[in-house]
Amino acid sequence: MPAHDPSDSDDVAGTTRLSSSPVRQALSDSVYEDIKAMVMDHEIAPGARVGIEALARTLNVSPTPVREALARLEADGLVVKRSLSGYRATELLTRQGVEELFEMRLLLEPRAAALAALHADDWQLDAIEGLLENMQSHPVPAGPYATYRDFAALDQRFHDAVAEAAHRPLLADAVERLHSHLHIFRLSSLQSEDDPTVAEHECVVRAILRRRADRAAEAMADHLNRSLERQLGRFAQE
Repeated sequence: MPAHDPSDSDDVAGTTRLSSSPVRQALSDSVYEDIKAMVMDHEIAPGARVGIEALARTLNVSPTPVREALARLEADGLVVKRSLSGYRATELLTRQGVEELFEMRLLLEPRAAALAALHADDWQLDAIEGLLENMQSHPVPAGPYATYRDFAALDQRFHDAVAEAAHRPLLADAVERLHSHLHIFRLSSLQSEDDPTVAEHECVVRAILRRRADRAAEAMADHLNRSLERQLGRFAQE
């Protein structure tokens, strides 16, 4: 019988680890999206405790992917972890909180758009234009979070891409951090079907593609001001 080569078992173990990793990641992503939808749709109420064991039973998974999902949701700003009491869903932004968030965005993002018009590389221009085209093919639907999450993700990626194209890393990082406040989308189930977000983005993109820094800043500021008006309008409906 030939001598056992330890490298053979190492290869097998390595192959097993590699083959199982994508499966584990897919499960982790699936659990993350499931719990995120429960938070966004208020199945888990704002401020409510989020029980790991209960969620694991509901989703028919072990507690491990639930813990991983909650850690990601904490980074998103959708849950908070407190010592001794575990995770809780974040409270909804107040009217003042929304106003303060947009105040910061208005300080940062028009400047980012102006700098993007001046400094964006060709591939960055293509990326920004591509995100706009994707949003045009994902009109804002009506329904629960699962039906509009792709649109919301594209919207966030669009703003982050514009900031990245400014070639100011600290500015881009600040913009991305502001966008982590995803709980703003829980003010209402979603925008209306005739939401003008895409048309407003088109104005920003046209200005950036034409290298019009002043117009890009103006278009971004106009978009953010209009978006703030739409967000504040929902408080009157509640």
